[in-house]
Parts: sequence; structure tokens; C-alpha cells
Amino acid sequence: MQNKGFVKVFAVLLTLVCLFYLSFSFVTNRYNKKAAEYAGGDPVKESLYLDSLSTEKVWLGYTLKECREMEISLGLDLKGGMNVILELSVPDVIRSLSNNNPDENFNKALDLAYAKQASSQKDFISLFADEYKALDSNARLATIFSTFELKDKITPQSSDDQVIAVLRDELQSAIDNSFNVLRTRIDRFGVVSPNIQRLETAGRILVELPGVKEPERVRKLLQGSANLEFWETYKLPEIYQQLVAADNVLASVLAASDAADSTAVASAEEAPAVKADSVTSETDSLLAKIQDSPEVEKDQSAEEFAKQHPLFALLQLNQYNGQLAPSAVVGYAQAKDMAKINEYLSMKQVKDALPRNLALKWGVKAMDEKGMFFELYALKVTNRDGTPALGGDVITDASSDFVQQPGVSGQEVSMKMNAEGAKAWARLTKENTGRSIAIVLDGVVYSAPNVEGEIPGGQSRITGNFTPEEAKDLANVLKSGKMAASVHIVQEDVVGPSLGQEAINAGVISFVLALVLLMLYMCAFYGVIPGLIADGALVVNIFFTMGILASFQAVLTLPGIAGMVLTLGMAVDANVLIYERTKEELRAGKTLAKAISDGYSNAFSAIFDSNLTSIITGIVLFYFGTGPIRGFATTMIIGLCASFLTAVFLTRIVYEALLAKDKLNNVTFVTNMTKDLLKNPKVNFLGARKVGYLIPLAIVILGVISMMTVGLNKGIDFTGGRNYIVRFDQNVKTDDIRSMLDAQLDGAVSVITIGTPDQVRISTNYKIDVQDPNIDREIESKLYEGLKPLLKDGTTVDQFVSDYIQSSQKVGPSMADDIKNSAILAVIFSMICMAAYILLRFRDVSFSVGAFASVATTTLCIISFYTLLWKLLPFSMEVDQTFIAAILTIIGYSINDTVVVFDRIRETISIYPKRDRYQVINDALNSTLCRTFNTSLTTLVVVICIFILGGSTIRSFTFAILLGIVIGTYSTLFVATPIAYELQKRKIKKHGLAENTEA
Repeated sequence: MQNKGFVKVFAVLLTLVCLFYLSFSFVTNRYNKKAAEYAGGDPVKESLYLDSLSTEKVWLGYTLKECREMEISLGLDLKGGMNVILELSVPDVIRSLSNNNPDENFNKALDLAYAKQASSQKDFISLFADEYKALDSNARLATIFSTFELKDKITPQSSDDQVIAVLRDELQSAIDNSFNVLRTRIDRFGVVSPNIQRLETAGRILVELPGVKEPERVRKLLQGSANLEFWETYKLPEIYQQLVAADNVLASVLAASDAADSTAVASAEEAPAVKADSVTSETDSLLAKIQDSPEVEKDQSAEEFAKQHPLFALLQLNQYNGQLAPSAVVGYAQAKDMAKINEYLSMKQVKDALPRNLALKWGVKAMDEKGMFFELYALKVTNRDGTPALGGDVITDASSDFVQQPGVSGQEVSMKMNAEGAKAWARLTKENTGRSIAIVLDGVVYSAPNVEGEIPGGQSRITGNFTPEEAKDLANVLKSGKMAASVHIVQEDVVGPSLGQEAINAGVISFVLALVLLMLYMCAFYGVIPGLIADGALVVNIFFTMGILASFQAVLTLPGIAGMVLTLGMAVDANVLIYERTKEELRAGKTLAKAISDGYSNAFSAIFDSNLTSIITGIVLFYFGTGPIRGFATTMIIGLCASFLTAVFLTRIVYEALLAKDKLNNVTFVTNMTKDLLKNPKVNFLGARKVGYLIPLAIVILGVISMMTVGLNKGIDFTGGRNYIVRFDQNVKTDDIRSMLDAQLDGAVSVITIGTPDQVRISTNYKIDVQDPNIDREIESKLYEGLKPLLKDGTTVDQFVSDYIQSSQKVGPSMADDIKNSAILAVIFSMICMAAYILLRFRDVSFSVGAFASVATTTLCIISFYTLLWKLLPFSMEVDQTFIAAILTIIGYSINDTVVVFDRIRETISIYPKRDRYQVINDALNSTLCRTFNTSLTTLVVVICIFILGGSTIRSFTFAILLGIVIGTYSTLFVATPIAYELQKRKIKKHGLAENTEA
């Protein structure tokens, strides 16, 4: 084998890389176990334990937090949590940029563009421009968008193309702003390893929150509007005495609570009153105690200090040179203590001790590199209605830049305001010269710059020790105030932790069983040594796949596990091809060493083509899919690449090493059980081609009739709606549940059993068009009311949602249309890609047409079986995203078999160009029949394992692949190859070449 040294070095380096990245998962798993043991089942203690170690270096110089970021994360379907796709309302952005222009044609064009967006490949702004022009050919966009805010970018003389370019930039800015706001909100929510990313569709953002158990809170958090505000501030010395008073009140309340019965809580009325003069007398001594921490340690323990001063035990006051700092920053606190401080400050007794117009808000970012300490700011409420001194809607533009001036250089943030805002800003800065004005978004302080003097004209510069990233973030925050654009959820999946654990168990069991069966099969079919070498390649393949996934920081989902298991079945194909060719060479009388060498060489072309076609399918899947489908595609692509390395190169190195040591003297690549199996078969496949055409044609015709009468069982991915998987304490009947919910949900409900008789999936499109953020809660309440007779006595709505609803899914109508269109395009594009590759690789249109006909037949037959059987079989057979993923997988799989046969036909024709084509093709089909049988059977065994043990959530997916394996193999033998023969026969006759009469 050439380049053997390179392969060895590459394999060693890849092994080291995989070990490096996989090690982080082992490290984090060890610390998770320690945290669980320490917490004793208390999730709060477990979280605090891990947080306390998050900045500690625990492995190879990496902190625990960094290790957790590098580990293989579990997807929501395995860990539980929430997956949300949010959509920024693009029409709202456009209206905002026009200052809500009332022009009739303008608003009508927006509505028409929104209606056409689902079925068009154009972006929204192009659609809007087309519709606006169609309504009035003489209209100009500049008349709508030449506003005061956009005067520097759009003038009355600007062309439509110039206006469209500005609108695109502003829309992208709005999306960036929304993304940054959401990212900050999620960071504050405290989710471990969240994922937030922009999607290809303009205005859509994917948010994944593993382990979330409060979906209603998340919905409100994500869909709330971004409120940018400017607040006046207090200086710490101005409110210090009141803070001391609040600390004393808090100490009294907590002491009274401790002294009372353990079940009693001290009420506000029982709290001892604190006199102002006593507060004044204590301030100096308290400040001295806080300043001199060693004395505190000598005089009293930390526990005693915490009892006497509970607030200041957690909140370190902002001091400079032993004095209170004249700053808006009150103090600093550790991240773990922020929730407790908020709890203290929200108590009525503490509020009463503080100024009524004081609002205490946290800074958005930690003040230290380790991310441990956060600042608390003192804001002044100057308006009677509690509103800020100035709203963020007055901002027209903001930007960040690096400025270098004599004696001064650094990052600078500039902002511009409209005329109304400029007047208010001039007054506000004049009144607060020498003080800070806090910039607040979503109740969190992003910056509190000091005012140097009155700022007229509405143009301001904010300077400070900003990093480029911090300056850009602040500029984005300022720009977030100018877009009146709503964000709403268009797709949502919520998976409970119990369902996630079941998915993990099902996935692991199916994976292990499939691996064991494959290993036993290879040993039984080809002998112990060849079988063990192939099995070793499978194990190394799994190791490389997991290591590469870890290096990409990929998320492992249940479809991802299914992709890995399926890849095992497909990886065996390479070994089967090599072994079958080696057996042929041995039967031709070659020595074992020569037979193995020629077996590898002759099988290489077929292995390369079959793997590449499957990888192309995976790329199509990744491009058109979302979420778990991308996980499946990623795993499959990586697994196929790894299998090519292990099966083609590493196993050959092993054989050459064993041959050099004379360890393979008795190896024949057959066993007593398989030595005569499919030996020199003489099946006349082409002679049966007409019957072969009729069987799939009959299935498709029946499918068309069923489609016209029964139809497909479309999932909510394609129709829009909500799914709820509900588990009861006893077995239930779907008809009973449907009748219970018909009145509640206006009859728009369907119910099927999922997995076990005590678990059902309830589907409804009730009020799916309504954008009210409270509609999810309303539907949960309706489910609760309808199903109350089946619940335990005393069960509340919240208990029903947390204990009985195992998972939920929501897909909005616009999202459903996009998914449906993408799915159709993906299938068509994938089939065209396959045909194009075959044409490029084999340079013969007959092979390309045959391959296209084969995959089209396989696809149509699977769809036909789904429309014929979905009302008969006892599991869900929905046509949704996972079904499309299965179709695309089968397109890639079935083309494998076709490529192997075509490769043998091409090889035989090149050796015997004048041999009867009928005989050549029949011989090629028979010579590859054992390989076809082995590959189909091994893959079938693997998929059956997933189908039976992989869990109900992917049963429809695996059933489609089961059908595809059988139909795809049939199509190769009786559709693809016969059609290629028909076309080649015509070509031969056209060129006047003699052809023998068919037998």
C-alpha cells in the first residue's frame, strides 16, 4: 500500500486529537458525579458546587467552565429542555424605518409580501419592493423612507436600489440587535451550555436551552420587548445611611424569623421598627468594620457578622482609600449571592427603609476576569409614574470605533438622537453634570458613563476602558432602542427530563445491541480473524466519530445516535466489498497476499463512490435540515469519513502486518456455514425486468389512489400546530381522551398512543395563528380541564404541566410552510445531485438515468406505503422533518448499492468491450449479489435494533429506513440496472453494433 507511513502518522495524530477532546467529557462527568454526591439530590446545592469550581483549573490548564464548553453536550431530546425558533417581525422593522407611514399602498405591499414569503425563494425586502412597484409603477421608495432618522442614508432623490440596500443593512442591524439582546437574556437566565444562533432565513434565531424546567418563564423572557432606558443615578454616600437602615431591618426580620416556630414566617407588621437616630450612630462603626476585614475576623466570626449584617455580608460596599466611593456603583457581590440579595431587597420591610425613588440594578457583565463578581448600581426614579428619565426610542443610530487623539486613544461609542431626544438629552446632561447616567436594557445596566457637561444636538460620545467587543456590544444595545419590532416564537419543542432519560437508555441499548450483532455477523460470515479485524475497524470508527464530534463541540441527539448506528451498518459495506473481492481473487487461484492486495485495490472505486454519494446526501440534509436533523447529518458524514479511513486503510495495514508475520495461513474469508452461500449464482435479473417494473408501479398506483382518498398523515412540521406527549398513571384509550378534549379545543384535536398504553400524543392546531404570548398557558389549562378526570385528585395546572406533560412541540404556520418547501426542495435536489454525480463519475447517461429512476422509485414507494399504512399500524407514521431525513438517507443508501453494481458493469465492459451487454450486466448483478445480500442484511439488522429498541420518538423514522433498505435493494436489481441496460441497448443498436439475441 502506498503512503502507508502517512496513513499511520495521520491515524496516530487523529487518535491523539480524539483522546484530547474526549477527555473533557470524562473530566466533567467526574465532577458532575462529585457534585451529585455532595448535593444529595438537591439541584441548588449541585449547581452551587459546580459554580464554585467553574473558574478552577481542573484539566490540562482548562477551567471547569471551559471543560464543560468542550465536552460532548447532550441534545434536548436526551437531556430535556427547550428548543425555540424565534422570528423577528420583518414587516414591523420596515414600518418602524418608515416612521409608521400611513400610505395605503405601502402597508398593502407589506401585507402582500408577508403572504407570499412562505412560497417564494426571494427575501422579504425584494418581495416588498416588487409588490410596492406592482401597486404603483410610478411610486418611489425614497418618498416613504426619507425620514429624519435616515436622512444621512436616504434622500428624496435616492433610487429604489439604494433604498433597498439601506433597508437590508437596517434589517440586518435589527437582527443583530435582537440576537445580542437574546444572548444577554439567556446568559442571565443561568442555563448551562445554551446555544443561540442565527438561521439562514432572515429574522430567525434558534435558541436551545438544555435542562430548562420553566418553559412559561422562558417564553416570556424571550418574547418580551427590549426596553432601552436612560436613568439618573445616586452616588453611594447619598444613600449610605438608608442602606445601613435596610441592613438593620433585614437583620431584625431574619432574627425574628429564626426565633419563631420553624413553620412560621415573620410578617412585615411584626418587624421591629428602626429609629433614624440609631441608624446614624451605627453608620461610622459599621463602615469601620467593613473596611477592616481582619478586625472583623478577630472580633467576630463570619457567621456572627452575617447575622448582624446579612446584606453587607453578601454585598461588599464600593470603597476607595477607606472612603465610600462617590459613584453610582453601590457595591459588588458574587454571582452566587445575587439571587439572595435580590430576595432581601424585594422584602417590604427593606423597601420601606430605602428611598422610594431608589432602584437597584445589576450590571450586565462581571467586573473580573473569572466572572465571579457583579456590580450593583443605584438608579434614581425621577418621574412620578416610575418611568426612566429618557426612553431608548429616541436613538437613531449608534456605532463603535477606535479613536486616536493626542494623549488619548481607545474605543469610543457614538450615538445620535432625534430632535425630541436631543432636547431631552441636553436638559438631562445639564442637570447631571459630574454624575453618571445609566444605560439600562431589560432592567440591566450596560454602562453608566459620567457626564462631563451639557450635550446639545443629540450627538454623544461614550469613552472608557472598552475592549472592541464591549464597545460593539454597547453600540448594539443603544441601537436596540430604535426598532419597534416584535419577536415571536414560530417553533418550539419542550422535552421533559424523564422522557430524555428514556431516550438515552433506548439509544444506548439499540447502539450496543446493533454493534454486538454486527460483530457476531462478520465473524460468522467471514471467519474469526477477518471478522475481528472488521470489528476492530468498527470500534475505531466509533472512537474517531465521537472524537471528531467532540472537537466540533457538537450536540449529541437521539437522531445523532441513530445516525451513528446507521453509519455502523453502512461502514460494514466497505469491509464486505473488500472481502467479497478478495474471495473472488482467491477463487481465481491467487495467493492470499495477492488476493488481499487486489481485493482492496479493486474494491476501492466502489467504496469511494458509495461513500461520497452518501456524504452528498448528508450535506443536503445538513443544508436543508434544522436542529436534530442536522445532528443526524453531521454524525452520518463524520461516521462515513471515519469508516473510509478505518475500513480501507487501517485494516489493510493490519493485514499486511499479519501477512509479514505469517499469521494468516489458514484464512479463507469463508466459514463452513457460508462457503457455498451465493457461490456463482445464475439469476436472470434482466429476464425478469418487466415483472420487476410492474411491482413498484402497482405500489405507486395504489399509493396515488390512497393519497387522493386517505391522504398522508402530515405532522405539525408541515401543517402547523402543537403536540403534547402526556403520560398518565394508568392505561388510557385514545377515543376517550379525544372526546374529553373535543369541547375544550373546538374539535381541532387528534390523539394517538405513543410507546406504551399509558402515554399519548395530543395534536391540535387550536389558535395556532394567535400570537398572544399567553396562548400556550391557555391551551395547557384547557388540556388540564379536559383531562382532569384522569389525573390524581388535587392535581393543579402547574403539577399537570410539570408531571404529566412529558414534552411539547409547537410549529407556527409560517414556519410550517417554510419547512414543507425546504423538504420538497431537499428531496428533489438530492435526487438531482445523485444523478449528476453518477453522470460525472461514469460518463454514461444510461447509468445516470437508471440511478435517478431507482431513487425516484424508492422514494415514491416509501411515500405510498406511508399513505396506505398510517391508519393500520400501531405507531405514528407522520410525514414530517424526520420522515424527510429518512427519505434523504435512503436516497444516499440505495445509491450505494446501485453504484457498486454499476462499477462492476463498467469494470467488465472495460475488460470485455465486445461481450454481449445482456450477459455483462447479468453477470455483474450476480457477482455482486453476495455483497448486496450482506450489506442489506447487516444494515437491516442494525435498523431493526433501532426500530424495536430506539424509542417511540424515532420509530416512524426507522420504519421509513427499513422500507427504504428493502425497496432500495429491489430497485437496484430490478429498476436501475434494467433501465440502464435498455438505454445502452438502444445506444448499441444506434451505432450499428451487433448484439446477441437475448436468452
